[in-house]
Amino acid sequence: MSEQISGRSGFPPAYLDRVGSSFTDFLGRTAPDLLPGRRPVPTVPVGDLAPHGTTIVAATFDGGVLMGGDRRATMGNLISSRDIEKVYAADAYSVIGIAGAAGIAIEMVRLYQVELEHYEKIEGMTMSLDGKANRLAAMIRGNLGAAMQGLAVVPLFAGFDLDAAEGVNPGRIFSYDVTGGNYEERGYASVGSGSLFARGSLKKTWRPNLSAEAATRSLVEALYDAADDDSATGGPDAVRRLYPILYRIDAEGAVRLPDDEVAAIAAAITADRSAGADTRGA
Repeated sequence: MSEQISGRSGFPPAYLDRVGSSFTDFLGRTAPDLLPGRRPVPTVPVGDLAPHGTTIVAATFDGGVLMGGDRRATMGNLISSRDIEKVYAADAYSVIGIAGAAGIAIEMVRLYQVELEHYEKIEGMTMSLDGKANRLAAMIRGNLGAAMQGLAVVPLFAGFDLDAAEGVNPGRIFSYDVTGGNYEERGYASVGSGSLFARGSLKKTWRPNLSAEAATRSLVEALYDAADDDSATGGPDAVRRLYPILYRIDAEGAVRLPDDEVAAIAAAITADRSAGADTRGA
């Protein structure tokens, strides 16, 4: 029996196999039904029945990279959540933002976090940033069947490259398609239903070697612009105190920016645009 208890350990043999460092491979051998990609695929499109999350943006700055996401999830023409979290720390030096079917995406993020932690414990070292990006691509590819029925997950991944050459910005951004295609982006990127508007905003405000503060404002402004034109993207909500979630990743690691800091940036953008509107109306 492949699952026969081994010796006195009380664990099946697969639990004692230290050859592999992939948690998803281990799960595929011991409990494959727990992997999202191994579950039965809907026979009809069901995308409108599941909450979807948008919009995610990322941009590099001098010495690192930033990622941010709005707080709205939609289900068809309904707002299913106003305060969903779409950006997560994947490990100490990388973050992941989710767009697409929210439930599957959050489950994928949790599995990915365990995957990176498992590798670090088994190998005694952190996976390279390229390795992290490739592992995530494989997990997205495993969800292809569900993606074809409207339950796609298309994340954005960013991190600090500990192996970057001297003089090269260590902040890097990776985007994906539903088949698991992995593409490194230069400077900035966006994903989700509001990505077209967010990207247009970033084109105007982002510059190479921006300071962290200037890049943070650029991201918040991009999300503000996306919310202005895309109904699935939620703008800053001062009444409920709901603001975009932003992470900064640099040599010190991945840090979530405090809500008060993001709120101050959003308020400054609103004030600047209100002043501009008053001037044009005079």
